[in-house]
Amino acid sequence: MSQLVTIFGGSGFVGRYIARRMAQQGWRVRVAVRRPNEALFVRPYGAVGQVEPVFCNIRDDASVRAALTGADAVVNCVGILNAVGRNTFDAVQAEGATRIARIAAEGGVARLVHLSAIGADSASPSIYARTKAAGEAGVLEHFPQAVILRPSVVFGPEDRFFNRFGAMAVVSPVLPLVGAETRFQPVHVDDVAAAAALGVLGQARPGIYELGGPEVASFRALMQQMLGIIQRRRLIVGVPFAVARIVAFGLDAVQAVTLGLVTNTVLTGDQVRNLRRDNVVAEGAMGFGELGIRPTALGAVLPDYMWRYRPSGQYAAITRSARNLRG
Repeated sequence: MSQLVTIFGGSGFVGRYIARRMAQQGWRVRVAVRRPNEALFVRPYGAVGQVEPVFCNIRDDASVRAALTGADAVVNCVGILNAVGRNTFDAVQAEGATRIARIAAEGGVARLVHLSAIGADSASPSIYARTKAAGEAGVLEHFPQAVILRPSVVFGPEDRFFNRFGAMAVVSPVLPLVGAETRFQPVHVDDVAAAAALGVLGQARPGIYELGGPEVASFRALMQQMLGIIQRRRLIVGVPFAVARIVAFGLDAVQAVTLGLVTNTVLTGDQVRNLRRDNVVAEGAMGFGELGIRPTALGAVLPDYMWRYRPSGQYAAITRSARNLRG
């Protein structure tokens, strides 16, 4: 019988790519998510019955234990950008990650891959970064041979980074950026999935890997590149951190007053704190080189899915040719 990997958060942005790669390797894939009915799209990644979504709440021991039953390997992709209700940063990124590692070790799971983030730091002013660091510590306490991946901002067709600003550029003449000069090292989602697959297969030695693409650029430069690809001219305005804190405080207050009925998906105070630090691979850190992966350039992929935000969409090239003929 083929081996089984449980992927927590396997229907999310990065998780679905890992699920697809593991199915291609012939593994059975158990996609552990809170809403299995919304994850049915993962089934076609493999043969009938090879990829199956199952219910799991990583805040509960019994739920995690059930999802790990019979698993040979586990991948944890669960993470949040905003705390809502019981899904706090601590509960999901620290306690949840630790729980998965502890129960995996108790159950004799052979390999564990944990998805963290560049900037994970127990001394960070950002709760997101501190709980990512706490999650790593919990994983290594119970599963010292784990492979931990720290990607920079991840891009791909389903991303919530370039797609968000591309959609904004369609309707707004201005792109406001908090931390316009903060540097990022965008990494392609399938490159992260390839690294995770190596960890599951036992082809990556245990340790922490920081994953960044071949280019380092400021937030402003990334938006300028995106605007060139979607063929739109927009004014990029850097928002001072002091102003951003006030705006985020108001948005966070609305979420708190409504008890999460109105979720702050625009800008949180914690995101403002996180945007003050560069999001690039640290000097001397293990990365794609040690994994034998050549990272994909942003420009090689971005046009493949950002065309939808062009004035003429997929027909932009035809429209341009028609103008040239008329000229």
